[in-house]
Amino acid sequence: MSMGKGINNFPIAKEGFSYILVLAVLSITFYFVLKPVFVLSLILLLFVLFFFRNPNRKIPDNMAAVVSPTDGRVMLVSEVYETEFIGAKAFKVTIFLSIFNVHINRSPIDGIITYVKYRPGKYFPAFKSHASEMNERNSVGIENETLKVLVHQITGFIARRIVCRVDKGDSISKGQRYGMIKFGSCTEIIVPMIVDLKIKAGDKVKAGCSVIGVLKS
Repeated sequence: MSMGKGINNFPIAKEGFSYILVLAVLSITFYFVLKPVFVLSLILLLFVLFFFRNPNRKIPDNMAAVVSPTDGRVMLVSEVYETEFIGAKAFKVTIFLSIFNVHINRSPIDGIITYVKYRPGKYFPAFKSHASEMNERNSVGIENETLKVLVHQITGFIARRIVCRVDKGDSISKGQRYGMIKFGSCTEIIVPMIVDLKIKAGDKVKAGCSVIGVLKS
């Protein structure tokens, strides 16, 4: 896992630059010396460019809205008693990302980062029900004057590197990029029951713009 400040706003996430550079050099080299391999390296280069895309998103203006921290498909919505950060009954929304989804993580609310915890673990397929408890995971807790939200970045069978660019004490805005998981993964968002959920299992969501739920008035 890597830590630091700020995912950039460049159309390609900086975490992909080293892969892109290596594949670009290989593609140019193979073009002149081994044409059949050039085609393969070019395909890999195009895939890496696609995987590390970093699109801009229109963030909802509704102050009470909690947005998705990731792109993907909602696998499960469940009720849990969350003891790690929220300390109360809560809704857990589990979102699976395929290798074709944008893998940038965004903050679901405005607030302060008050909890960051990395846990080493296994690399089971991210769609397995036990992946959350056994796989490598990074947890980020965000809170403001009305709400506490916990996000888990979870590795999968292919995804083996979690990037988190925030630390405790950092301020963060709703929809702000703060990390990513490389090459297929799972992300969970846990919200207290004062949030009225607006999604269900099977729904597709996009980071920063899909509304997971709305704070009850």
